[in-house]
Amino acid sequence: MPVTTAAMASDQRPWGSFTVLEENRGYKIKRIEVKPGHRLSLQMHHHRSEHWIVVSGTAKVICGDQEMLLSSNQSTYVPPCTAHRLENPGVLPLVLIEVQNGEYLGEDDIVRFQDDYARTPDPEDFPSA
Repeated sequence: MPVTTAAMASDQRPWGSFTVLEENRGYKIKRIEVKPGHRLSLQMHHHRSEHWIVVSGTAKVICGDQEMLLSSNQSTYVPPCTAHRLENPGVLPLVLIEVQNGEYLGEDDIVRFQDDYARTPDPEDFPSA
């Protein structure tokens, strides 16, 4: 029988927070909340793809050379090895569900190209959950 995460602890970040809702071999599901006016780093992952589904608020998404605005019940796909960024241009919190798929889903599979909070790929930046 597969084992999934039992505890749903939130991890705080300068841009907001994320909560791992479920994790199993080959996939991870997160609830992500981005504060108004904040954005995640411009980044990519070698080992996973991501699907983002907006629950509430407005998401400004950069994926490769495309830029788009998504609102409630809209979604997008981020392929592996593709530079991407998530931003909340609105005045209300942005809430979305992220579904990660891949052979390796560790938080240390983040290559940051630009970060508003001067974070680097230091192992202490990445939770082990």
